[in-house]
Amino acid sequence: MLRKNHSIMFLCLILFIGLATPLSSVHAETEAVKVGTDQLNIRKGPGLSYPIVAKAKKGEQYPLLSEKNEWMEIQLGNGVRGWVANWLVTKVNANQSTNHSADTLGKNKTAIISSDGLRIRKGPGTSYAVIGTANKGDKFTVLSQNGDWVNLQTPFGSGWVSNDFVQLQTTNASNSSGKSQGIISVNSLNVRSSPSLNSSIIGKLQLGDNVSILSQTSEWTEISFAGTNAWISSQYIQHSNSQSSQVAETKDNKTINTGKTGRVTATSLIVRESASLNGRPISSVQKDETLQIIEETNNWSKIEYAKGAYGWVASWYLDKSESNPPVSNGQKVKDSTLTISHNGSNIRKSPSTQSDVVYIANQGDIFDIISIQNDWYEIRLADGNSGYIAGWIVSVNGSAPTIEKPGSVTGLKNKMIVIDPGHGGRDNGTTGARGTLEKNLTLQTAYSLYEKLKATGANVILTRSNDTYIPLSSRVYTSHYHNADAFVSIHFDSSTDRSVNGLTTYYYHDYQKNLAASVHSSVTVKSNIKDRGYRFGDYYVLRENKRNAILLELGYLSNPTEEILISSGQYQDTVTTGIYQGLAKYFQYN
Repeated sequence: MLRKNHSIMFLCLILFIGLATPLSSVHAETEAVKVGTDQLNIRKGPGLSYPIVAKAKKGEQYPLLSEKNEWMEIQLGNGVRGWVANWLVTKVNANQSTNHSADTLGKNKTAIISSDGLRIRKGPGTSYAVIGTANKGDKFTVLSQNGDWVNLQTPFGSGWVSNDFVQLQTTNASNSSGKSQGIISVNSLNVRSSPSLNSSIIGKLQLGDNVSILSQTSEWTEISFAGTNAWISSQYIQHSNSQSSQVAETKDNKTINTGKTGRVTATSLIVRESASLNGRPISSVQKDETLQIIEETNNWSKIEYAKGAYGWVASWYLDKSESNPPVSNGQKVKDSTLTISHNGSNIRKSPSTQSDVVYIANQGDIFDIISIQNDWYEIRLADGNSGYIAGWIVSVNGSAPTIEKPGSVTGLKNKMIVIDPGHGGRDNGTTGARGTLEKNLTLQTAYSLYEKLKATGANVILTRSNDTYIPLSSRVYTSHYHNADAFVSIHFDSSTDRSVNGLTTYYYHDYQKNLAASVHSSVTVKSNIKDRGYRFGDYYVLRENKRNAILLELGYLSNPTEEILISSGQYQDTVTTGIYQGLAKYFQYN
């Protein structure tokens, strides 16, 4: 009797386990599902009552893990699983699907980004979190593809982008590793553990060292270093087995150039061996020399400074133009105007500060330019007569070259300039229409301005040099502690109306107004975007600042078109040139 009871209990236990086990089947790894609807909800469990964890697009394919009733469990990116309704997908053979592995698709493949501000996501869909952004021209190693999404090796880790915004390129077969090679172009380059200036330094590379490039953005390059993945600044590496390297060699042979010339605006400009302030000085060129620009990279221009001799100079000291004969003294100028930068500007009878004043102009007045005499513009007055105004106190529109007052840049020498990159750390600032974070862009702008000001002999302090949160009170304290001659806070604007664009400069105290006017005037001329004026602004870093302080809103990230422009390297170079020239002009008169 006891044995019979045990048998009955055993049978009941088996029946209970069978009832408790879900009626699902496990599938082989060769099976996959293909999405058959425009936007498919992927849920946490097998039913409409479960929350949505992701979304998929028509044509995307995912490995099939199991089935339960009318639901299928699929494998998403990064180890995540989810469930989809079986009436909205179809089964396919994974070996014939487009969900290729790195062995079939990524091998010897490189993706070139074709759009600025492209968001890199954690998984193959717009519902996944953004882990970073890429800009046009950035190159990454392809790992795999899932429908309309491509998996890339990026400095932010493995990430996904829509294949609508990439171009796939086969890597040179001779490079058996599938990685591109690069040559270090500067002495003693720091190798870091992650793509941030705040990360630890794990080694150094020297001029001429060869490295394997794993991925690259405009700011950071991921390399193979000492058996691990590491990061270096993209500014100091040149591709050695790419088409761009071959073009550079052709340029060295002078068969190709940029078609531009540059007129030197500094009193004496150092020519360096490489495109960096750390490059070894090899010569110098003087103010007003016009040089052929052979090549441009970042903020540097390669020039022929003597017959058969080449070197690099800082681009912000060159007034660039197409390779046409420069406007000479006294030559007529067509279709150009100038705008007066200061109230009470004297227009004189002849091109000399000793000449009689024939008219007094105010800020914003516009005149047609007739010709150039040395450092003076001849302009047409309202009564039809002509007069002359000093070229360094106006801004120019049109083909006429900009005139710098001799020695104006030296007005910055030994000046204490505090640059304040807005936001940082937990404070992202505004986020652009295409995902650009204000805190990153302000730091990028600050670094560009820092280099230009340091090159003029100014003493320059950054309120933050990495992605760190700095309280507003600490930023003002930095200004006071260093007795700043000028405090420049850098920001980018936002509006709910995405059509709003342009730049604005703010001041709070009256003693800050002239600095705002000078910098704003130079920036608007250089940047060529909508001028929203300089005005009073009740900002803490201005209101509580006892030093000469201004705050710049250098464009609207909320405007998709302007976001692309102001995130570009060209704009960053142009706008920081405008800031430093505006500071130079201010200190020349104050």
